[in-house]
Amino acid sequence: MKTQIIQDHNGLPTGVFIPIEDWDNLKKRYPDIEEISNDIPDWQKEIISERLESIAKNPERIKPIQGLFDALDKKVKR
Repeated sequence: MKTQIIQDHNGLPTGVFIPIEDWDNLKKRYPDIEEISNDIPDWQKEIISERLESIAKNPERIKPIQGLFDALDKKVKR
């Protein structure tokens, strides 16, 4: 696949160009690709809002992700 990244005047990516042959192949492989939406369902928005509210009330519960990775590594190495 020979894609091209489209950039704005600051060099930031704003889009992607996919050759039509590659797009057709993607549509064959993933028939629903054109129906995929970027909208988040309301039930997911509610969960995110609840979690953000919980974080705001208890910011001390936030821990760096590296601690989780380290704990998981210890369990795997046992």
